[in-house]
Amino acid sequence: MLDTAKRHELALLAAGQPWLPALLLAGRVARPIRKVPKLGWFVADPAVARQIYNDHVHFSIVSEGAAGHWWAQVIGDWVEDLFEGPGHTDLRNKVRDLFTLKHTDALVDRVIGPALREISHNLAAGRTVDIAERARVLVGRSVSDLVGMEPADIRALFTDGGCDGDEDEPFRILFDHVEELVNLGIGTMASTTLDPAVLARAQTLATKLSAAVPAAYARADGNTTLGRCRELGLEQDHAAGLAILMAVAGTDTLASCMTRMVAILHDSREQHALLAAPDRLPDAVREALRVTSPAYLVGRSVTADVEVAGRRLVAGEHVKILTWSINNAVGDFKISRDYIPETRQLWFGGGRHLCLGAQLVHSELSALLRALTADGRPFEIVERRYRRKVFIPTYETLRIRLT
Repeated sequence: MLDTAKRHELALLAAGQPWLPALLLAGRVARPIRKVPKLGWFVADPAVARQIYNDHVHFSIVSEGAAGHWWAQVIGDWVEDLFEGPGHTDLRNKVRDLFTLKHTDALVDRVIGPALREISHNLAAGRTVDIAERARVLVGRSVSDLVGMEPADIRALFTDGGCDGDEDEPFRILFDHVEELVNLGIGTMASTTLDPAVLARAQTLATKLSAAVPAAYARADGNTTLGRCRELGLEQDHAAGLAILMAVAGTDTLASCMTRMVAILHDSREQHALLAAPDRLPDAVREALRVTSPAYLVGRSVTADVEVAGRRLVAGEHVKILTWSINNAVGDFKISRDYIPETRQLWFGGGRHLCLGAQLVHSELSALLRALTADGRPFEIVERRYRRKVFIPTYETLRIRLT
């Protein structure tokens, strides 16, 4: 019989895409690697996954079957250099300091600290808080600041002067906009080549997202991504594309992990262990990232014949790394679980494409947990609904209150 935490997680995955739980659970039999007709190779072994991530001679992120190929169609072929060419390493090296612990902790405290303190205050006062709704706003605020767009930019871009004084509404709309763009990836398991209608919609959404970039690019300081891009001489349209990519990477997956982390802490009763041992908070964050693995599947294309784990992979084939399957094979969510070398940060990818914003994710999740545990009392879930027909599984509603 499934425990409560696992039952809700699988139901949430199914609400997003009905076939997803079956794929991810069955994926464990793919270990270390197995070929599925018409879909390609599936990998469910951490060592094999890391081998592929670190092999840039035989595997690509920009050829058909991988994310870079999808994005190149939407925002331009220059993405190939940003993802895999000399520009990739150069840009990462020159913006790396924006993602240090000191910088991300400061950003979180400055940008979403007041909202987190409000959550703590409302819970302590006996009020109910919808963590799912709050997460969508929190990630919108933080990624906008990181990129270099001010709240006024977001408000002007997405609300046409409306919102009736609700300062959070533009960020809810921003999240929905990004999510719609991400959802266009549904149905690309066999091929990342977009049909004309889907491509046209994706380009329309991307254009809307980047409309505020020119003004932000001109004024942003060097402690933001757009400001750093300007200082580095990156063309404005390329900076706009980078802003889109960061908005996508920093909203859907992070909001998913935020809400699911809270639900799993409750459903597994591990919140009681965390309240008893608050020094375990970093372990709770790491376990939440491992168990939820919002980027549940990562694609690569084979660019040259190669042997992996005794199997011959041929140029032109696709590889799917089953991140969720690999990470969940370790066991259920336990904040007492120590660091696991085999799966170290695989939820963030690997190799030179390891998520640049990994430290920001840790800072945001840690800050949220501190806000939820500030009163020292456990919480209960009073209402939950899964978000349906979405590429990144998450909660539509997750209302909690202190007990």
